[in-house]
Amino acid sequence: MQTPPAADPHAELQTLLSSRIALIAFESRDEQRSLALLRDAAARARRPGGSGVFVWSATEGLRRIDRDMGAPQRHLTEPAVLLRHLKSTPMPGVYILLDFHPYLADPVNVRMLKDAVQGAPDGARTIVLMSHEITLPAELATLAAHFRPALPELNERRMIVTRLVDEWQRQHRGRAPKVDRAALARIVDNLAGLTAADAERLVRRVLYDDGAITTDDLAAVQAGKYELLNRHGTLDFEPDTARFADIGGLANLRRWVESRKAAFDGSAPGLEAPRGVLLLGVQGCGKSLAARAVAGLFGVPLLRFDFAALYSKWQGESERNLRDTLASADALAPCVLWIDEIEKALAAGDDDTGSGRRILGAFLTWMAERRSAVFIVATANDVTVLPPELLRKGRFDEVFFVDLPDTATRAAILAIHARKRDIPLTPAEALQLARASAEFSGAELEQAIVAARYTAHAEDARPDAAAIAREIEATRPLAVLMAEQVASLRAWARDRTVPAD
Repeated sequence: MQTPPAADPHAELQTLLSSRIALIAFESRDEQRSLALLRDAAARARRPGGSGVFVWSATEGLRRIDRDMGAPQRHLTEPAVLLRHLKSTPMPGVYILLDFHPYLADPVNVRMLKDAVQGAPDGARTIVLMSHEITLPAELATLAAHFRPALPELNERRMIVTRLVDEWQRQHRGRAPKVDRAALARIVDNLAGLTAADAERLVRRVLYDDGAITTDDLAAVQAGKYELLNRHGTLDFEPDTARFADIGGLANLRRWVESRKAAFDGSAPGLEAPRGVLLLGVQGCGKSLAARAVAGLFGVPLLRFDFAALYSKWQGESERNLRDTLASADALAPCVLWIDEIEKALAAGDDDTGSGRRILGAFLTWMAERRSAVFIVATANDVTVLPPELLRKGRFDEVFFVDLPDTATRAAILAIHARKRDIPLTPAEALQLARASAEFSGAELEQAIVAARYTAHAEDARPDAAAIAREIEATRPLAVLMAEQVASLRAWARDRTVPAD
C-alpha cells in the first residue's frame, strides 16, 4: 500500500520560523536530528538581523549553537532564572528549551513563560519547547504552534545504512562487510516509522553482530522495531506465524487471501490494497490460527492488539493510548493486526461509557482513513453485541463464518495434530475417528489427542487411534453443551456471511 509523501519538514519548520510565531511545541524523540533541523531551518528563515539559535537544558544552562560563542551560561540553569532572562533579553533569536515540560506544572513558570512569549518585540524571539511529548497548559495552548518532524524517508534511511556500512569498513581496515542487497532493501523498508537515531541503533546492532546484513537479520530488525514502538504494551509481536497447509479446512478463506496477496504487497499496483476481514465463528474452530496463517501467507509480522490494555482511569488517557497504538501499527507496516474477540473490546450497549464511544469512533476513523499496509484480522464469537457501524461495508472487506468442521475436515485436523505428536494414524483411522466426533471443533479434536497421550503415558503405553477414540467418546463438545447458542449463531451467519470453508 502506497503512503502519500510527507511534507518537507525543512520547509514547514522554516515557514513557522519565518512567520515569527512566538511559541512552538516541538515533539520529537530524536533530539540531535531535531536540533540540526531547527538550526538549518532558522538559517534559511527570514529572521531579524543578528538572530541566534540557543539551546537550554537544566544541566548545561543556555548556549548558542549556530556559532561558537564559548561555554554555556550555566547561571541560567534554573527555569525561573532562564524565563526572567528570556523576558528581558534584547537578543533576537530562536530559544530551544529541552525537556521543559515538567516545569509547566508550576503556575509561576507558566505565567513567566506567557509573559516572555507575549512580550517578544515584533516576533523577534521564538521559544521552542522540545520534548518527546508536550501537553501545554490551557493558558499557553492558544499561543503555540505544534510541530512534529517527519520521520526519515526512504533516501535518508538508505543514507543511514550506507554510512554505517562505510564506518564498519573503515574500522576493519577496508574489509567490506557481507551485504545481501535484497535483504538490505527489505531492512531499509522495515526501518520506516523509526527516528533516525533508532534506525541507526537497529542497523548497527545487526551489522556489528557478525559483520553482515543478510535475510537472517530481517527478523531481528522487525523485533527491535516492535520493542521501540510498543511503548504502551498494547501490541504483542507474534514472531511465529502459520501456514494454511497446517490448518484443516478454511479453503475458501485461503483462496480469498491468496487472490489479494499481490495487491497487499504492492506487486499489483493497479489494485486497491485489501483492508481486512472479520472472522466470525464457533469457539475453537481455528479463527486465531487463521489470523496467523494470513500473516504467514502475506509474509509479514503478526501484531496482536490487546484492547483491554488501552483503558485507563485517567480522563483522555485511553484515547491517547489508542492513537499511539494505531500510530505504532502504521509504523510497523506492512503487518497483520490481529484483534482477538473484538466483541469484548467494542461491544455496544446502553451502559457504554463516553470513553468507550470515543474509542470506537477513533478506531472506526482510523480504519476508514489509514493508508498504511496494515491488514486487520478481527475474530468474534458473538456478533450480535458488535456495534452496527463496525460491520458495514468498507470497514472490513469481508465477513467470513468459521463453522464446525465437516467429516473430511475433521479427518484432516486429526491427521495434522497426530503427525505433530508422532502418533501413527492411517487415513482410514483418521476418517473413522472423524465420523465418531461429529460436532467437535478443531480445538476439541486436538485436546482429544493431547488427552490420549497423557493417558498412554500414565499406562506406559503408546498412544494410537484406539486411545484417541476413547477420549472422543468421553468428551461432550461445546456444540452439544451450548447447542442453542451455536444454533443461533449459525442461523444468523447463514445468509449474512461468507463460509470460510
